[in-house]
Amino acid sequence: MLAWEENEVIHIGAEAAVSSGLFLGLPAVRKVRRPRAYRNPKLDQRLTKHRMATEARFLSRLSEYDIPTPKILSFEQSNGVIIQTLMPGIQLVEILRTEGSDNREILTNCGEIIRKLHSLGGVHGDLTTNNIIWDENNGVSLIDFGLSMWTTEIEKLGLDLQVFSECLSASHPEVENALEWVFDGYVGAKDFEYSGSDSPPPPAKDVIERYHLIRSRVRYH
Repeated sequence: MLAWEENEVIHIGAEAAVSSGLFLGLPAVRKVRRPRAYRNPKLDQRLTKHRMATEARFLSRLSEYDIPTPKILSFEQSNGVIIQTLMPGIQLVEILRTEGSDNREILTNCGEIIRKLHSLGGVHGDLTTNNIIWDENNGVSLIDFGLSMWTTEIEKLGLDLQVFSECLSASHPEVENALEWVFDGYVGAKDFEYSGSDSPPPPAKDVIERYHLIRSRVRYH
């Protein structure tokens, strides 16, 4: 049996080509980093290795906690390939465009999961409705941690919420109260016990206050 059996291409982006299939018989996603033609080849290779290693380490650490994220099945840094478990469900971007879905429950669950990540000192870095999966049985999952980082800095946490807010307002303006529901879940989530070496992450309400400050700066400029 082949280690990787491709099913279909999910997405071809500027940074990577993503496909679904089977890895050793398990449903999986394969991400292959794409070279950036405008970069110096040596610089591009160095950046690619760094980002892939960061994502792999990030997911490996998250696997120790009860946060629904992919598990690393294979990591070939030299070839720019990461294979992860396939998270069940449908992208949030599709769910929010479907009539009859319980948007309040789903977006509240999104806020809970984002806060749990933040309570560990984790920042996603690219919180969009393309990178969130919803499944009726399993709830919300987060995917694509290529821009993730470990930090408890309140500005970075607030920026994570700002990215999600911008996505909701730009791509889903028809979903009224979307951000309010996200914040309800964010404030109501139960934090993990922080065990990092930095100062603990700030309280949820403080992060939301920082988000509003960031948003006011963006509007001003």
